Amino acid sequence: MKRIAVLGHHATSSGDFSLNDLPGGAGRMDVLCRCVTSSLFLSHGMRRDVEVYLVLLGPPRPPVTLRFSGERIRSLNPDERSAGSLIRRALAIPRGDQFRESTPGVAVRRGGLAGLLAEHPFAVLHEDGEDLQKAAVLPENVLLSDHLNFTEEEAELVSGCPSFSVGPLSLHANSAITLLLNEHDRRSAGWT
Repeated sequence: MKRIAVLGHHATSSGDFSLNDLPGGAGRMDVLCRCVTSSLFLSHGMRRDVEVYLVLLGPPRPPVTLRFSGERIRSLNPDERSAGSLIRRALAIPRGDQFRESTPGVAVRRGGLAGLLAEHPFAVLHEDGEDLQKAAVLPENVLLSDHLNFTEEEAELVSGCPSFSVGPLSLHANSAITLLLNEHDRRSAGWT
């Protein structure tokens, strides 16, 4: 199982947002929706071996973590509104310290980055990391930030994690995810 975690620094932790204003009123939820679709969709199928974690850090009650399971997901189409709708449904249910499923393949809980790092070993995807194409072993679990850099506190939490890069320039998070998964695909097919 590959795990991709994305921090949403301004993404609302409430289900009270309009699907017509994902970039503004939902705190750049559009970035996270694109990360979900880039992580899970193939041209004519779904990546069943991927889980996506979204850590929502925006008001009113952060942090909240959502989990999208490629193995179980239903009702997800490859557009931002579809992912946004599933996020909104998940944020509308009561949440505790354990994941609670809102729809098939989508679950929510309280808590954020520290909890994820305690559960799974993550590598950080960042332009200053080791070149992914030259890495002897690809990371199975990666963490990246939305359109903002890690805060000082977040950087401290991930300081012991290995760091990988898909290239020398900063890319949109969803594009970096696509390149990471493409490298996994190439290696598993014996192309490199």
